[in-house]
Amino acid sequence: MSAPISPVRNPLITGSKTYHQITEDLCSPTERAPNPTWVIAFLISVTVFGFGLFCIAWTIWKGIGTWGSNRTIGWAWDITNFVWWIGIGHAGTLISAILLLFRQKWRTGVNRAAEAMTIFAVMCAALFPGIHVGRAWVVFYFFPYPNTRGPLWPNFNSPLLWDLFAISTYFTVSLLFWYTGLVPDFATVRDRAKGIRKKVYNVLSFGWTGAAKHWQRWESLSLVLAGIATPLVLSVHTIVSFDFATSVIPGWHTTIFPPYFVAGAIFSGFAMVLTLMLITRKVLSLEDYITIEHVESMNKVILATGSIVGVAYLTELFIAWYSGYIYEQFAFFNRAVGIYWWSYFGMMACNVISPQFFWSKKLRRNVTFTFFMSIFINIGMWFERFVIIATTLARDYLPSSWSFYKPTWVEIGIYLGTMGLFFTLYLIFVRVAPVVAIAEVKSILKSSGDQYVKGHETYHETAPLREVHH
Repeated sequence: MSAPISPVRNPLITGSKTYHQITEDLCSPTERAPNPTWVIAFLISVTVFGFGLFCIAWTIWKGIGTWGSNRTIGWAWDITNFVWWIGIGHAGTLISAILLLFRQKWRTGVNRAAEAMTIFAVMCAALFPGIHVGRAWVVFYFFPYPNTRGPLWPNFNSPLLWDLFAISTYFTVSLLFWYTGLVPDFATVRDRAKGIRKKVYNVLSFGWTGAAKHWQRWESLSLVLAGIATPLVLSVHTIVSFDFATSVIPGWHTTIFPPYFVAGAIFSGFAMVLTLMLITRKVLSLEDYITIEHVESMNKVILATGSIVGVAYLTELFIAWYSGYIYEQFAFFNRAVGIYWWSYFGMMACNVISPQFFWSKKLRRNVTFTFFMSIFINIGMWFERFVIIATTLARDYLPSSWSFYKPTWVEIGIYLGTMGLFFTLYLIFVRVAPVVAIAEVKSILKSSGDQYVKGHETYHETAPLREVHH
């Protein structure tokens, strides 16, 4: 009896590419003049970001009274958007670090843009804690620096201070990891450039020559940073969840928040990566490098994390009922049938029901369906944060203090401004760096048995990892 034949995996790079073709395809977007689509998108992003800066200045000049927050709902759109942006920033480190450690080859098509997305999303999130404290000019009280003020020393029991340490550490490691991966590709762009552009990229690439020693140190550093970044994926959103879980407010004081927040962050982060990559894939004609196999693999992660989030929602409801604690039961009853019922059912539809469509392989591999679902999921994750914060605070122990919250134009403008900042930075990134990791794609091409590599080329255009052609 003959042994069963294992199925052949579909290639992660299509089109029978040579090393030179890979270099041309991935470097050319940084070399040619921007197309009209990019210019229009950039102008819109900068305009929206400018309006956001105006709204931030208006808030600092006029005060937090320009927001819709009140004595009952002290946290509203500011912390909702803060948690939402931090969640989006999670997927970059997951794709880059954890999948690198587990040697998942499908990460190479999307890891570069995901890492960039992490940096930009954390920058957007960092705006909100500095603004929502009210007196932005004394926000340095957050930082644990030596001083003689005594009582003004930061409270190390406060989760807000834990946020500062966790997010700053996460941002630093993610930035180093992202830039480390860019160094060989900056060298490739440098060797094709001329004039001042060549000098700039030479500085950015730290004089990279592609020597075997450079590759060995590059691989070692990548693995070390991946090992450091991996626990940060779990720690950062766990600590963000402590902002709520360490309180005594019904609906917040629960031990399920840390794993539930982490799963939700990965869920929303992967959705945002898909949104960006599917647009980039189409505009820059990268269908051979960001393939249907990449899309399907990411949809599988979305399905898994979306199911975890759905289980967490149901667990919360069960524990509230099983506890017999009337205030906890009321908190969840109010979420479902209270004044913000629309946000609760929007959250359930987007985050629990919609990912289940990805059980179908046909839908997992449908690019158009995936694109709309990725947007749908991030809308749902924003609803989730709004439900947790505004809906819970709107109804406290005293009916006499119950309140209703609605955002003002200033809050909406700040939120739109962070969207403008995010897309402005991403559009600049697409113009100055290869959006897909050239060296890692060539390494996949070399190691996979389904492609033929043709031609002889110099090391700066062709070397995958340690292989150097002279």
